[in-house]
Amino acid sequence: MVVDASLINNLWIIIAALLVFTMTIAVGFLEVGELGDKFSRSIFKTILITGSAVFFMGLVGFNLAFAPTIGGLIGNPLYIGPFLGGFSTNTPGILGGVWWSMASGYFNTGLTTTTYFLFEAAFASVTLALVGVVALRRVKMRALLLYSAVYFIIIWAIPAAWIWNPTGWLYVMGMRDFAGGLVVHGAAGAAGLGILLQIWLEERSKGLKKSPHTATKISPGWLGLSILLLWIGWFGFNPGSVLAFNDSTLTVVITTFLAAAASMFSAMLFSYVSTKKVPDLLTSVNGILMGLIVITPLAGFVSPASATVLGILGGLLFTYANDWFAKRKWFSDPVGLLPEHLTGGIFGVLMIAFFTQNAFAAASGNATLPNGILFGGGSAALTQLGIEALGIIVVMATVFVLSFVTCAVIAKLVGGITTADNKRQRVR
Repeated sequence: MVVDASLINNLWIIIAALLVFTMTIAVGFLEVGELGDKFSRSIFKTILITGSAVFFMGLVGFNLAFAPTIGGLIGNPLYIGPFLGGFSTNTPGILGGVWWSMASGYFNTGLTTTTYFLFEAAFASVTLALVGVVALRRVKMRALLLYSAVYFIIIWAIPAAWIWNPTGWLYVMGMRDFAGGLVVHGAAGAAGLGILLQIWLEERSKGLKKSPHTATKISPGWLGLSILLLWIGWFGFNPGSVLAFNDSTLTVVITTFLAAAASMFSAMLFSYVSTKKVPDLLTSVNGILMGLIVITPLAGFVSPASATVLGILGGLLFTYANDWFAKRKWFSDPVGLLPEHLTGGIFGVLMIAFFTQNAFAAASGNATLPNGILFGGGSAALTQLGIEALGIIVVMATVFVLSFVTCAVIAKLVGGITTADNKRQRVR
């Protein structure tokens, strides 16, 4: 019996989407595990983010990110009606057919509109969950809810349209970001910086000379559960980004898991070298997470051995990035948005130009990527490095500005975005 490949692809991506959706709630568990915060607030926040992602992506965000773009800048908001075609029975990919970019002229994986929407809504959801770790004890819930509407419709959609949409200007230029080193992790860091700047401006206006520190209070059970769910969720996050079920999908599973394991050992080793203290649970968790982040943008472009090397580099990078960010006085980032997601995401994107092997990239649907500098790519690899660097600069600047402006406007509407908790540490 011949099995329809597109049917298998759709089934796999639906499963992958559900795995990615679990990651949003897992981020809430991570907050509980690291901060010992009240369970209800963290989980309520992540549930609101999940619901907001599906709603606002369905309203227009999906169109703006993944419909054919207008001038390569933003998807056509009118390509299909609100909520995947409104009441129409003829929307492509709903009762028959495929989403335009999944057809033979583009990615050729046969995904329907509904399947692809579910997958990308899950990605949008977990990205805001990462942004939201800086908001847990500092930002009013109503302010965060207003921010989420703007985030899913504009802030998240723009880098997705530029990099993941096959008609986006950065994609056409040749930039690649396999599963979101920039679209998810780096951009989450830039958005978080925009929120942190608004928080700091409000804290200064209250007489504070430095941002109140949020203490770590480890809850081993919740922390262990969170990294287990995140690691399992990444099985959908990276392998699902092949957008098909094939040999490359299974290779990406291996590169993802090897990078995480290598980074765990690396983080523990370099933490011991740096502090002379026996590594603890938090160090191992941060190491795993950093490895998963670093491999994300190039998991489908590299060999398992390269993934292992990248994981080792990720553990080292986290050790020193965490120390550097911890010394900053104008923000508190206790769950590691900046030293992990921002730093690891950007690092991983740049490593595309060093570690890519064209045979792996072609298998995952990215045949135009040249071999990396370390594999004889020469001038083509250097050009790729320039393209990736340009994308990082443009996306980071755009997302930061949009995030900060959004927070400033919301602050005017609701009388500041910060909670009353920040009034506790006024300078006397």
